[in-house]
Amino acid sequence: MDISAEDLDDLNYAKTLLENPGLAAKITHALGAPIEKGFDFLPKGWAEVVSTSTQKALLAAVTSATLTMSTTKEKNSANGFHKILVAGSGAAGGFLGLPALPVELPLSTTIMIRSIADIARSEGQRIADPQVKIACIEVFALGGPGTGDDAVETGYFAIRSALAKAVSDAAKHIAAKGFTEKSSPVLVKLIAQISSRFGMQVSEKIAAQAIPVIGAAGGALINTLFIDHFQAMARGHFIVLRLEEKYGTEAIQEIYTSLD
Repeated sequence: MDISAEDLDDLNYAKTLLENPGLAAKITHALGAPIEKGFDFLPKGWAEVVSTSTQKALLAAVTSATLTMSTTKEKNSANGFHKILVAGSGAAGGFLGLPALPVELPLSTTIMIRSIADIARSEGQRIADPQVKIACIEVFALGGPGTGDDAVETGYFAIRSALAKAVSDAAKHIAAKGFTEKSSPVLVKLIAQISSRFGMQVSEKIAAQAIPVIGAAGGALINTLFIDHFQAMARGHFIVLRLEEKYGTEAIQEIYTSLD
């Protein structure tokens, strides 16, 4: 099929954002040390804290942040402003460590999803559309390749395919009832599926923050990398969705797969 040169460039850029590299690699590069060292400093029971905090953070974020955003299309998203806000919460998390996660993560996640919605709007999406709201939540599952991931299972379209049924059901629910029923089984199911992937990224974040030399300043840096990573995922995701609306999902997936 024919695709304009500009749109092909956009799709290539989107693939670059979505497939390379993962959050762990970005943090390791910034710190100059592998984040795996940080796991040795985490207290017993940290995985349960991450799991519980991640699900609560996602549920709190999706029921608040995007509801107050203007539906007017903006040419540019306010990425820098949102990074400053998340860096501030990261400073507290870096100083207090794991005990701060149940408070810090919902705050930073809420800011992040508002940033994601802002990016969606800048790509021409209508934030009031339930499908777009769900697409914003979906970004948290698009963490990029991790240190031990199988590319076949973690590729962008593979993840979207795995979430497709839950995404469709949740979008229909929101269209009918909004976010008023936070305990709705379809919404809870989607959050659980996304949380399992988002939790991997959160685990990498807190492991980096647990390294003794990090402290508050390092926590701010790590949170800045954290939101920057998901802003990149959001930009790539909504570029793809914009092009799918124009050319069709199957056509864009075929071209995306063929790109080096």
